[in-house]
Amino acid sequence: MGMRALLGLLLAAVLTLAAGAARAHPHVWITATSELLYAADGSITGVRHAWTFDDMFSAYAVQGLESKTKGAYTREELGPLAQTNVESLKEYAYFTFARADGKKERFQEPVDYFLDYKDTVLTLHFTLPLKNPVKPKQLVLEVFDRSFFIDFQMAKDNPVKLVGAPAGCQMKLDRPNDGSATAQKLNEQTFLNGENSNFGMMFANKITVDCP
Repeated sequence: MGMRALLGLLLAAVLTLAAGAARAHPHVWITATSELLYAADGSITGVRHAWTFDDMFSAYAVQGLESKTKGAYTREELGPLAQTNVESLKEYAYFTFARADGKKERFQEPVDYFLDYKDTVLTLHFTLPLKNPVKPKQLVLEVFDRSFFIDFQMAKDNPVKLVGAPAGCQMKLDRPNDGSATAQKLNEQTFLNGENSNFGMMFANKITVDCP
């Protein structure tokens, strides 16, 4: 099942009851943190994400899940849902796009993935290893959903960390403008027709790392 098919099923009841702007893109909101992972030789080996879903999506995602403690879920109980999430993300390149010195880089499938549930919201943790570790002068990492079905916002505090980076590396985060207001002015049918299939590119979170 594709990611949007999965999200669509989970949110169907909400969207049926919702009206007006609530029907327009985006449908899901994610607050994200990212860690760029470096090897001892200074090469970048991958990125570790933590994506916290909005409370509405979280509520429907856990609906019907069995747990020993009411209103609480362990990593083990959330394991199947975590697997479904990361498998569904593959179709969308994990919403993560990297360029090393201008060259597009690709990621392997996620590892070390799990979900946790705290304060009524779900957070998906996963690591994306690069297919080939790289040691560029500049790395650009962008996180976004092309169709803007999902709105990614980097966390206010400690949104990006460099883990094991060589001395002298400098990181800059360019946050996008709020695309929700713009998207909600567009008719939902516009997105379904594909006319704005790359709308989300205008609201990408752009992480740039320059190393000596």
